[in-house]
Amino acid sequence: MLVTLKDVLDMAEKEKYAIGAFNTPNLECIMAVIHSAEHFNVPVVISHAELHEPVMQLSVIGPIMVQMAKRAKVPVCVHLDHGETLAYLKQALDLGFTSIMYDGSMLPYEENLHNTREAILLARKTGASVEAELGTLGRSEAGGEERAEDKADVYTDPELAKKFVEESGIDALAVSFGTVHGLYTTQPNLDFVRIETIRSLVHMPLVMHGGSGVSPEDYTTAIRKGIRKINYYTYMSQQGVLAVEKLLCERKVTFFHDIAKTAVRAMEEDVKNAMSVFYRKIRV
Repeated sequence: MLVTLKDVLDMAEKEKYAIGAFNTPNLECIMAVIHSAEHFNVPVVISHAELHEPVMQLSVIGPIMVQMAKRAKVPVCVHLDHGETLAYLKQALDLGFTSIMYDGSMLPYEENLHNTREAILLARKTGASVEAELGTLGRSEAGGEERAEDKADVYTDPELAKKFVEESGIDALAVSFGTVHGLYTTQPNLDFVRIETIRSLVHMPLVMHGGSGVSPEDYTTAIRKGIRKINYYTYMSQQGVLAVEKLLCERKVTFFHDIAKTAVRAMEEDVKNAMSVFYRKIRV
């Protein structure tokens, strides 16, 4: 069933777990994620990021995401991730998305706040939820190399987060505390005290971006400190690739659908592994 981000975050807050939010730039990804959510009977978020437009146009995949969410046996939020322009956010809302994220994290505070407020005005017309980001992860959603500035000076400032939440009216806040987008080259060093401090000031569901590759122990600690949504894509996608590579090495493949089915099964297995950690009930 199709629901909003606020709906699933309320469920996560009540049970003290984190909602999995999985980027789904193609049908195979959507199938892997929704099948996994139905297997565990848990709510889930399927997302499309603006930077994936060259890979798959929103106008094509968006209606498919919405339709499959409506047909699902579990609550599914259809979310626009890392929207960089108001026009793109509006396009998603017009297609029936129930949540949008405006990413103005690289902009000056006042400009980020102004644009976030404009995004909220758009979303309220359809009843959609709004996520925003304060602090930066240093890499784009597609990954890339870490830069020298990818350090604590770009982590989310707790006091500024409090001000931003109060002045914007958002439903969820993405915070920077040591994760990065893409593949990790070293073990991440996460600032859990920062999460705890921000949560105590904003009293709002917090979002972890760059969620792939974090250890189960760190996931659990982050959830206990207040993370209620974890964005996950890179490692899921990688498992699909590895499974297809193995298939092609083992035998000659004639039909593309055999490749697609292999990728779906591998991604589904990885998503299930992630969900088994994200949705574990935590005693606070």
